[in-house]
Amino acid sequence: MCGRTALTASPEDLVAAFGLAETPTYAPRYNVAPSQPLDVVRAAPRRALERLRWGLVPAWAEDAKIGNRLALARVETATTTNAFRDSVRRRRCLVVVDGFYEWQRDGKASVPYFARRPDGAPFALAGVWDRWVSRDGEVIESCAIVTRPALEALAAVHDRMPLVVEPDLWERWLDRETTDVEALLAEATARTPALAVHPVSTHVNDPRHDDPGCIVPALPAQQALFR
Repeated sequence: MCGRTALTASPEDLVAAFGLAETPTYAPRYNVAPSQPLDVVRAAPRRALERLRWGLVPAWAEDAKIGNRLALARVETATTTNAFRDSVRRRRCLVVVDGFYEWQRDGKASVPYFARRPDGAPFALAGVWDRWVSRDGEVIESCAIVTRPALEALAAVHDRMPLVVEPDLWERWLDRETTDVEALLAEATARTPALAVHPVSTHVNDPRHDDPGCIVPALPAQQALFR
């Protein structure tokens, strides 16, 4: 699935990891929820960190409310679903994160888990974007995260996870001239890297909480509270 994301890396680490042309100015985010801005990289002459609203609003939509239902695009159907098919072929982006959250059902409760690279470094999720203009001239640039069936440790938590794009695929993912999108999606899916996963406090459940407490591993006593 991918209900929330986090980006806490330093601006300097992002410049080094993504080859950004300028050092970005931003505050660390520990709990980014759909409808909030996501930090992304798009195809451009100069690679930069930009912010797009999480929840895709297709250019043809009658109003922006549709974005509330389009935060995630399934890799199996992204090229055929009306809302995503043009974007996945022409408007792809890298969603920059250093972790994301999934929730595991445990009876009536849901246990939050945080997934990140074992070394804690930032990485990229597959994203698609679009630009919507209202009748009154309001412009909304928005995006969705592409998801895939979960692998390894995450499969025990949730049956879906974001599609991670490895660095040597970034140029092809961003290249608007890439025509064989099905092959690109298949290659990215086949190469999902291993991620470290740990349970966290239910503090993260409230999207108003945006602080380091969201990603701290849960203590045994806290884990007992999940049940």
